[in-house]
Amino acid sequence: MPKLNELTIAQAHEGLKKKEFSSQELTKACVDRIYEVDEKVNAFLTVTEKEALAQANVVDKKIKAGVVPGLLEGIPVAIKDVILVKGVKCTASSKILENYIATYDATVIKKLKQAGAVILGKTNNDEFAMGSSGENSAYKITRNPHDLDRVPGGSSAGSAASVAAHECIYSLGSDTGGSIRQPAALCGVVGLKPTYGSVSRYGLIAMSSGLDVIGPFTKSVEDARIVFEAIKGKDPMDATTVECPSPDLASARSPSPTRGEGESRQFPSPQGRGQGEGTLRGMRVGVPKEYFIDGMDNETEKTVRQGIAQLEKLGAEIIEISLPYSPYALAVYYVLQPAEASANLARFDGIRYGHSVLRPSPDLAFAQSPSPSGRGEGEGLYGVYAKSRAEGFGDEPKRRIMIGTYVLSAGYADAYYKKAQAVRTLVKRDFDDAFTKVDCIATPTSPTPAWLIGERMTDPLSMYLADIFTVSANIAGIPGISVPCGKAHGLPVGLQILAPQLGEDILFRVTGAYEMTVSHNS
Repeated sequence: MPKLNELTIAQAHEGLKKKEFSSQELTKACVDRIYEVDEKVNAFLTVTEKEALAQANVVDKKIKAGVVPGLLEGIPVAIKDVILVKGVKCTASSKILENYIATYDATVIKKLKQAGAVILGKTNNDEFAMGSSGENSAYKITRNPHDLDRVPGGSSAGSAASVAAHECIYSLGSDTGGSIRQPAALCGVVGLKPTYGSVSRYGLIAMSSGLDVIGPFTKSVEDARIVFEAIKGKDPMDATTVECPSPDLASARSPSPTRGEGESRQFPSPQGRGQGEGTLRGMRVGVPKEYFIDGMDNETEKTVRQGIAQLEKLGAEIIEISLPYSPYALAVYYVLQPAEASANLARFDGIRYGHSVLRPSPDLAFAQSPSPSGRGEGEGLYGVYAKSRAEGFGDEPKRRIMIGTYVLSAGYADAYYKKAQAVRTLVKRDFDDAFTKVDCIATPTSPTPAWLIGERMTDPLSMYLADIFTVSANIAGIPGISVPCGKAHGLPVGLQILAPQLGEDILFRVTGAYEMTVSHNS
């Protein structure tokens, strides 16, 4: 029997339901683990122990009264520090929001609270979710629990590391270009990036509004499904959200190239099946040749190909496909994402909230403010903006704000931003065409396992290349999941599965079947 903090959601739920332990005992086990290891792992920025135990006590009273707990009721979760939890500090790992206390709950937090979840605290991330390693936080560097000298991936570094270190049962992160899947791969856990619009972004500190998605880190595929079902759905507070199909409908339908568009294919469910061959019979899995590139770590490629071979053993048909515009996805991402970030981060101006070099009096007239080309930057309203932002933002947000401002500027927007949007359409068309031939796509999650802390900090371009296999899904708005598929150089490797928009259940079926037949605990 594993320790309480090492349980999956499903196992913890069963234990609570059978009254084998209480929610307070489960929560205390996670809190004790945080105090035991987080001084080294640095996954958490804020631990809300008192509030968590109070939430657990409420659940315990209900269970004691004979109420059967829900799937997430009484189960501890950690939250990335870009997602608002009312009354709890939310810094986005930036000095500019060092003392900001959230005044409302994000929609996903409302849903988790309604489900009875116990919130342990807020996890560290790259500042404003900008980064691929967890090294860009203004407060601390999160370390990989498998090797403390190595990065956990990013930007949801603390959320991935907290699950891998068993400091919580599951966590929430956000994924803009791979910020859930890539750290999940490097930390050896499951990470789900849902379809864009399937989960509300209301209450998520916006970095790139056209790419951001909230999703879970879990210890199993089944747990990822449980969390996704709890947080998905249309939200009147987020106009980009859509109605999601019920799992019963989604699980049985996928377009087939040999059938009309209105028809569907029936796939057997991995649940309730034996571990023999045939679990994925009828499933067509595409493997894009563009995702196995020169420069990819050889052991990582070998491990991922073994994972794909296992899908074939389970009955899936493996088909080589081409996504010819996918090599341009990274360039598209690093035009669109900084452009949107530069607009979103303009609100942090030293006036309304967050870090400020001074609090100007209400009668400070805009007419008295010097222009950037005028008097010194320390004078007037412009000086407040410039100095507050210079002190509050770290190097990576500044870099991306400058890139974004440049690609949106007069004379350059057509050459960069509009061109990137046009190529984005081509990338999405690649996937649309591919999904007429296959039901899902299998790729590596990361070209390498976790690298040493500090190894890439002086070379932003090499850091950006860590997202080369993940950004396409965000560009196309499709769902993706990373599951552990073995090790390279003694470090975890992730297998990424991509599906059509709103095809999360295909992801769960494929990776659920894979997970049931493969163990990588050694």
